[in-house]
Amino acid sequence: MDARDLPEPDPPPPVMAHRPAPRRAGESDERRSGFLLVAVRLIFIVTLVSVVMATVASARSTAEFGPSTVAGFIIAAAGVALVVLLLDALTPNKRLTSIVGIYLGICLGLVVALAIGSIIDIVARAWEVNSDTALLYVGLTKIVVGLVLCYFSVSFVLTTKDDFRLVIPYVEFAKQPRGVRPIVLDTSTLIDGRIESIAASRLLDASLVVPRFVLDELQQLADSADRQKRARGRRGLDVVARLQAEPYADVRIEDPALERKPVDRMLVEYAHSERLRIATTDSALQRVAEISGVPTINLHDFAAALRPTIGPGDPVDVEISRAGEHPGQGVGYLPDGTMVVLEGAAEMVGAVVHGIVVNSVQTAAGRILFARTEPARAGTAESMAEAATAQPRVTDRPVRERAGPGARNPRRA
Repeated sequence: MDARDLPEPDPPPPVMAHRPAPRRAGESDERRSGFLLVAVRLIFIVTLVSVVMATVASARSTAEFGPSTVAGFIIAAAGVALVVLLLDALTPNKRLTSIVGIYLGICLGLVVALAIGSIIDIVARAWEVNSDTALLYVGLTKIVVGLVLCYFSVSFVLTTKDDFRLVIPYVEFAKQPRGVRPIVLDTSTLIDGRIESIAASRLLDASLVVPRFVLDELQQLADSADRQKRARGRRGLDVVARLQAEPYADVRIEDPALERKPVDRMLVEYAHSERLRIATTDSALQRVAEISGVPTINLHDFAAALRPTIGPGDPVDVEISRAGEHPGQGVGYLPDGTMVVLEGAAEMVGAVVHGIVVNSVQTAAGRILFARTEPARAGTAESMAEAATAQPRVTDRPVRERAGPGARNPRRA
């Protein structure tokens, strides 16, 4: 078997991408917070059971409780504690704004229910409602009205908390962006890699945000069986690791509490809720984000804006890579990817040709420059190189006959 037929070995996995150094501190903080939360839960269970036992013990002087009753109280207290801990564990991602919104909604509903309950009592007294059945209906009406008002108040506060500004200690509804909006990076931007050079150039004055679900998608690509997908995923993880090590880039990894959806939808929802901008190379994602009111930065547009402006009459030096569609045309590309079509350069494939731009056409695929070849000026390095390579090759040079081994040099005769 020829060595060229053997499969190409996979590149070693990037260690820095899978285990970046800045993430270790965050993992230790999360572990410490987990231990503290477990301790708080244990203290809660012990405290609740102890309070119930102390209350039962203090009431035994006025009421007789048997052992079964005391055990029932303790089991009930432990059951309540377990239910509370279960509800707490089922909602790991809590938001302080949502909790305060529920509290404010309940308070507002109770205040309105108290006012309406007073009106119901006045109407009942005016109608001389004194029977037990009528009073029962009045009490039930007040309870139902209070619950309905509390529900509508909580729903109203939670659905409109982003439309008004209310500042409470440690809580701020309708968070207003201060300074420059951070930029959230999507998967295509990290795989593209140009964001690393932009960050190193100190051109960005905003912090860069990489959501956890974007890293998960890169990890899935890096573990794919497809060679190309695997290379793209590892390239994206390498870019994240180098961005974290870049001293002029402020990069942070965020783990937003979002429902599991396609990555593009989660990206748009996260950017919309946190007032962020999206950096992408995906034109479809850009359109969806703009429809949702999220500002976007397309790296292709950014690169096109930084291209040098070349117009008719400007000189251009381009390496001819192939022949054009029409006879006599040569096609080359500038470093920024702009295609250049040169007349009379079809036979100069592989050579750098000097030309003058005569026309420029903008197409859907990009800009195309049309140029004509220009002879090199005398005295320049190009003209000297052209003269050196254009010398005719001598093939009719006379061959000198070799002298025999015993012949002497005629000059020494």
